[in-house]
Amino acid sequence: MVESAARRATIMSAGSSVVGTPVVGPVEQLVVVLGDQLDRHSNALAQASRDRDAVLMMEVADEALHVPSHRQRTVLFLSAMRHFARALSRDGWRVRYVPLDHAANTHTLSGEVARAAHDLRPERISVVQPGEHRLLSSIDEWREQAGVPVTVLDDAHFLTNLDDFANWRGQRKRAVLDHFYRAQRRRFRILLTDSGGPVGGSWNYDAKNRERFRERPDAKAPIRFSPDEVTREVIRVVERRFPDAPGEVSSFGWPITRPHALQALTDFVTNRLPQFGPYQDAMWSDESFLYHSLLSPALNLKLLDPRETVDAALAALEERKAPLQSVEGFVRQVIGWREFIRGIYWTEGHDYSARNALDQHGRLPTLYWTGVTDMECLRQCVGQVLRHGYGHHIQRLMVTGNFALTAGVHPRAVSDWYLGMYVDAVDWVTLPNALGMVMHADNGVVGTKPYAASGQYIRRMSNYCSTCRYDPSKRSGDDACPFTVFYWDFLLRNQQRFARNPRMRLPLTHVSRMGRSERSRIRKHAESVRALLDIGAIE
Repeated sequence: MVESAARRATIMSAGSSVVGTPVVGPVEQLVVVLGDQLDRHSNALAQASRDRDAVLMMEVADEALHVPSHRQRTVLFLSAMRHFARALSRDGWRVRYVPLDHAANTHTLSGEVARAAHDLRPERISVVQPGEHRLLSSIDEWREQAGVPVTVLDDAHFLTNLDDFANWRGQRKRAVLDHFYRAQRRRFRILLTDSGGPVGGSWNYDAKNRERFRERPDAKAPIRFSPDEVTREVIRVVERRFPDAPGEVSSFGWPITRPHALQALTDFVTNRLPQFGPYQDAMWSDESFLYHSLLSPALNLKLLDPRETVDAALAALEERKAPLQSVEGFVRQVIGWREFIRGIYWTEGHDYSARNALDQHGRLPTLYWTGVTDMECLRQCVGQVLRHGYGHHIQRLMVTGNFALTAGVHPRAVSDWYLGMYVDAVDWVTLPNALGMVMHADNGVVGTKPYAASGQYIRRMSNYCSTCRYDPSKRSGDDACPFTVFYWDFLLRNQQRFARNPRMRLPLTHVSRMGRSERSRIRKHAESVRALLDIGAIE
């Protein structure tokens, strides 16, 4: 039965954040739109009919509970979904939207697909490939429970087809980001001279992008979006349904619509991109955002297209509103690292999440959930995550990640924390970054060396140490920095494992020169700090 245009227009009531009049079946096709697929030009919608098909969107508790999810992360997904569903309805799509507090909600994606299939009697179901192995595996349940064919469509949001990435990787002994990034630049003719070389003479400007602040930076605060009634309703639902969820929600201001995302892009390019390059690795107390883009939540929800973010940065370079080193650094993150990490996630396969190459089994310290610690860098970085669900890449890699790595925490405990606690987290991007880049648990698939460092690195790149009671230069004693203690203990524990890694030659030379008593002091002190932090062994 085909509904009239007038009936379609009332399916999503303008005064409600969820569904007004229910969708009535039968329908030819049920188009499932997941929470990180808010793309009006997705392959799922492109091949569907407004008249004959229906869109299914679902809020299910299972997605907020399979890892402990930050309040702001859950609010971001649900509010963005509700806004997207309303926009689809205004465009004439028939939308079956299942809110979190609906009485019949089964609170699993498989359960809601089966329930919708029973009610609407579709001939087939389609969905864009999910961003997670767990969800892709669950589609087999959809087929079984719904009793109709399910088609998984390619995700056109990304610049690189997964088959193309697999072919590229299969032609090499190992996947190296720099090689992939250069190929991407050539493929899209980005920042190239007429002769095909890199503009400016270099493929990347990392060497110029490691400046630190000498005084408090004067970065313009990023645009934030006050919660509208839809978001306020979602906040109330999340607070009621998940009272024990980590994180705060009072500072919520993330873009949750396509217009918001475009405003955020313009704000970054205009106000922060010019300084993004030089200071992208720098940190400063009580400065949560600095010159970073804050665009990854909108990108990962598909509210922004990676092509348009790159084009905006390139336009700023062309108009001499941003320097090459900043534009190249941003472009590399979008067309290089983001696409590379997704390719790694899918080519490594479902068992990637179980890897533990360094054989680490420690618990994640409680401070990661509370922010309570006398280590100033962790107090700042974890506190920021709890307040905003955000941290920039160096805070993630070299503070929260570095500490967990050198302390000996189980990699899955770390990757689950990253997945749940950051608002931009989706498994395809979080797992390779956390388990591979941060924890080196994939034996060098993502990074050729572990990103372990002492407290001296943090002192060099921030002002955190200036108000901390610990001394980054000391590796034993009451005032020895735990980062420094764990760093040297990490090298001692893994000396043989890294002996053939050329990038570890210099630090291991220092280890080899240590006397037996010094080694013993470091190991004992590391064990005492682990005990204080309750980093006991887990399986």
